[in-house]
Amino acid sequence: MKQLSMYFIITTILFSCGEDEPKKEITSCFADKAIPKVFTANKNQKENLNISILLDLSDRIDPKKFPKESMEYYERDVKYIQSIAEAFNFHLRTKRINQMNDKIQLFFDPEPKSKQISNISQRLKFQIDKTSITNELLCEIDSAYATLPVEIYNQAISDNDYIGSNTWGFFKSKVKDYCIEEEFRNILIILTDGYIYHEDIKRQEGNLTSYLIPQYIRSKRLNTFDWSTKIQEKKHGFIPATQNLSNLEVLVLGLHPDKDNPYEEDVIRTYWNNWLTAMQAKRFAIKNADLPPHMDKIIKDFILLKK
Repeated sequence: MKQLSMYFIITTILFSCGEDEPKKEITSCFADKAIPKVFTANKNQKENLNISILLDLSDRIDPKKFPKESMEYYERDVKYIQSIAEAFNFHLRTKRINQMNDKIQLFFDPEPKSKQISNISQRLKFQIDKTSITNELLCEIDSAYATLPVEIYNQAISDNDYIGSNTWGFFKSKVKDYCIEEEFRNILIILTDGYIYHEDIKRQEGNLTSYLIPQYIRSKRLNTFDWSTKIQEKKHGFIPATQNLSNLEVLVLGLHPDKDNPYEEDVIRTYWNNWLTAMQAKRFAIKNADLPPHMDKIIKDFILLKK
C-alpha cells in the first residue's frame, strides 16, 4: 500500500458518506499549506516526536530595553514557534493513523507569576495518537500555535516583571522528567538570547557557574582577542546540570550577544557547546536571532530531516 497523505486519510475516514447520504463539503485549514516534497520524502516519518519548547521570558523580550527596528525579539520568537508547530504538523500529516503517537508542549522556568500565561501554556500542550487524531484536532493545534504564543509575550511585556532565565535549573531538575520519554525522538527547542541568570540559582565551582551574563564575561576578561585561551586554560563554562542526555536533541534559537564585546557571541557559543557536550546531548545546534524567514528552514530541517 502506498503512503497516503495525512489529510487524505483523515478526511476519507471522517467524511466518507453512504450512497443515500448527501456529500458534505470538506473545508481544510491546510488548503494553503501544502507539505513541501522535501519533507514528504522524509525517511523518518515513522518516528514518534516529543517536542518541548522552553521560553526565556527574561527582559530580553522587553522592546523598550532591547528595541530592534527590523523586528522585535519577542515577535521573532512568536514566528519561530509557528515554524516549530508547522514542522510538527507536517510530520503528523505524513504519518499513517496507526503510527500516530506524538507530543508537543511548552514550558517556562521560572514559571511566570501571571496565571493567564500559565493557563495559555496548558492550551499549547497536545498529545496525539491513533485514537485521538482528527482533522479538527490538527486544525486546533495549528490555530493554537498561530495565536496563543503572542498572547504569552504580550502579557509578559505588559506585566513588566522579568524574573530572569533559569535554564540551568530546568536542565538540572526537570528536563529528564518533562522532555525525555522512551520510544520517542525527544527534541527540546530553547528560545533565549544565550544568557542564563536567576537570582535563586547562583552556583559557582571554580570558574564554572550556573549563570552567564555580560557583566560576568567582562569581569573574567573574556572580551579580548585571547578569550578562547582563557576559557581553555582557566576552565570557564557552565556547571553540568545533569548527565546522559543521550536521548535528547537540543536546538538553541535566538542568541543576541552584547554588542559592546566583539567576542561575546563566540564566548556564549562556546559555553553552550561545551555544556551540552558535557551533558552528553545526542545532537544540538546553536543559532543566532535572525529574521523568521531565514530561520524557518533551519527549524524545519532540524525537526524533520536530520536525525
